[in-house]
Amino acid sequence: MTSTVAARNYDPTDPEIRENPFPFYEYLQAKDPAHWSRTLKSWVITRYDDVRKATIAPAMSSDRLTPFYESLKDERHDILSGVMRYLNLWLVFRAAPEHTRVRKLLNSVFTPALVAGMQDSIADTVDHLFHQMRENRCADGSVDFMREVAVLLPAYVILDMLSVPRSDFQMIKVWSDDLRLFIGSAQSEPDKYTRARSGADHMSAYFRRIIQSRREQPADDVISKMIAASVDGNGLTEDELVATCMLVLFGGHETTTSLLGNAVKALLDHPDQLQRLQAHPELIESAVEEFLRFDGPVNSIVRVVAVDHEVGGQLFKKGERVFIMINAANRDPNRFERPQELDIGRTPNRHLTFGQGLHFCLGAPLARLEAKVCLSMLVKRFPNLRYAPGKAEWMDALVMRGLTTLPLYLD
Repeated sequence: MTSTVAARNYDPTDPEIRENPFPFYEYLQAKDPAHWSRTLKSWVITRYDDVRKATIAPAMSSDRLTPFYESLKDERHDILSGVMRYLNLWLVFRAAPEHTRVRKLLNSVFTPALVAGMQDSIADTVDHLFHQMRENRCADGSVDFMREVAVLLPAYVILDMLSVPRSDFQMIKVWSDDLRLFIGSAQSEPDKYTRARSGADHMSAYFRRIIQSRREQPADDVISKMIAASVDGNGLTEDELVATCMLVLFGGHETTTSLLGNAVKALLDHPDQLQRLQAHPELIESAVEEFLRFDGPVNSIVRVVAVDHEVGGQLFKKGERVFIMINAANRDPNRFERPQELDIGRTPNRHLTFGQGLHFCLGAPLARLEAKVCLSMLVKRFPNLRYAPGKAEWMDALVMRGLTTLPLYLD
């Protein structure tokens, strides 16, 4: 990390930073809280108060895609046209009044009762995946937790909500991974725009067919409820329905997958906290909040400066891009005591992982429930859980943070 710090430049392609960015975040908070990254050609902010304010300030725009897309003067402009058609309709990239209208419609669908009613089915799915995980152990007895559980559980939960066959997941996963390269700001994939276009084209066509079938034969599922949702006599447009299905699927499984993997790694790296959770299962709710804080699945969010203003002593000019480092803010020593320590009983724990205000994550209650059920059952079912040979690998993404592999021994 020495060379990176000496250069005073945040470079997410640095393997050390990808694996463990927190020492550099700590350095930035202390020395350069409003940092200009030469690599990203963007501002990077890391302090809790600056991050929180930036997520809700009108001086920052959530529409980070349109300025980037409109700046393209080469073949990427045409390649990304099909991606932008839908991503521009995602709730996370929209501002009032359209955000307010769509959020109101979706709030009538994704109710607390809907999520609470899924606890038993989530537990059944976890039980099924744990059985499969045992069956799929390698010759040395090891399993890849990411492949066997963390990827599948959130995906199956979302597919069941949408009444989409689980057997379609492997196909959908390819499209989602391709789309993630663009949305997650992959730094080392040269073909990410073409792959993102392919993912968007396939996924949108897939959901357009399903939406048409639900119009003809409504069912008791989220897609049918979104079709029927209405506020003041107005509902979602066809493209908004397609885009929202894509968002629910992508956001609903990618983020929770990373939450589960990061949480298990955090417990294995802190065996005292693993033993504490095994001895005190009633701590699971505060434990999930601590996993979200300690090494959360949302590494950063991106905004575009809408109005010239100052942050951390630096002038942010209209049109400049800002990476708001959520995971850095969640370890700010000015906000959290012992921020670099994992404490599953930490309270209060006002982390920023699910956002603030207008853009607070719609899927937060479901992600919390899935993590609570899965991790409770994991530490109870496998009391001797430990690392297996092999390396836990981190995904190539700047906006998201999660593992692609996590080799474990169960017994």
